[in-house]
Order: sequence, then structure tokens, then C-alpha cells
Amino acid sequence: MKIRIAAALILAAIPAVAQTRPSSTTMTCQQTVRLIQARGALVLGTGGMTYDRFVRDRSFCEPTEIAKRAFRPTRDNPNCLIGYTCYELGPGDWPGEDF
Repeated sequence: MKIRIAAALILAAIPAVAQTRPSSTTMTCQQTVRLIQARGALVLGTGGMTYDRFVRDRSFCEPTEIAKRAFRPTRDNPNCLIGYTCYELGPGDWPGEDF
């Protein structure tokens, strides 16, 4: 019993290892697109401390959201179309070229 308590205390004292999120700026445009296509939806770093959720298509958005094209910097392209972000239309929004 004492061993279990000691093991639990040791495990509680060990800090959790932080998972790193993939970043578009460390991958090529094609690698970034393939990653989003393969996973369907994921949170992706886009440089510095910025990040967002990107999706393969509208099926990964909420029913009231639309998919808006997402251009983000990659290692080889400062304006790569990597996929889409889910966007909730407001009363003054009208889907145009950006959607």
C-alpha cells in the first residue's frame, strides 16, 4: 500500500509533457495542405504565438457555420491556401470572394 501511495506522489510531481502543435511556417505549402486533408480538422500554429483551427471542408464545421478559405504562411509560400476555417455569418455578412 505504501508503494502505491509513493508511486502516486512521484507521478503527481512529474510535470506533464506539453504537446507541440504543428506549425505551417515549418512545413511546405503542400505538406500543410496534406496534413489538413489527412486529419480533416486540426489546430495549427501559423507563426509566433498565433494558431487557428483549420478544416478540410464544411463537414467539419457546426451546422450554422460556413467554411471560409484560409491563406496562411508556410515555409515556401507566404500566402498558401491551406484549407478552410469555420466561420459564423453575422447579420451584416454576405459571402463573397473570401468564402
